[in-house]
Amino acid sequence: MDKRRSSPPAVGGASLLVVFAVLCLTVFALLSLTTVQADVRMADASAKAVTDYYAADCKAQEVLACLRTGAPTPEDVSVGWSNALYGDWVERIYYYTIPITDRQDLEVEVAIGLDRADYEILRWQAVSSGEWEIDDSLELWDGTPF
Repeated sequence: MDKRRSSPPAVGGASLLVVFAVLCLTVFALLSLTTVQADVRMADASAKAVTDYYAADCKAQEVLACLRTGAPTPEDVSVGWSNALYGDWVERIYYYTIPITDRQDLEVEVAIGLDRADYEILRWQAVSSGEWEIDDSLELWDGTPF
């Protein structure tokens, strides 16, 4: 009887290496998933901001068209005006605000000749409509030694 002793193959180190590789791949997959979710949220917020801006821009263009043609402006838009005289040229300056979001407005100022043939956009600007509050709750070092 020939009894040879054979030892089982050494798989301990290889098994640890495989477990470590699977663990690393799992962690990277989870990190990728959270990154994609954050990117989707940011893309949705960006798409909503662009949609809101262009909806307000479209409404402002409608108001401008009404002012140029003499048609009545929409009731939900308050339009103010003042007269301007430049030598022999007289024009009326109209100004109105279209809300974009609850914290942002589109402010428009346009000069239209009294004959309504010529016009010039003086201002077409998205501005913040929220109140800015100073946050001075943080105790900062003023530079004097203790």
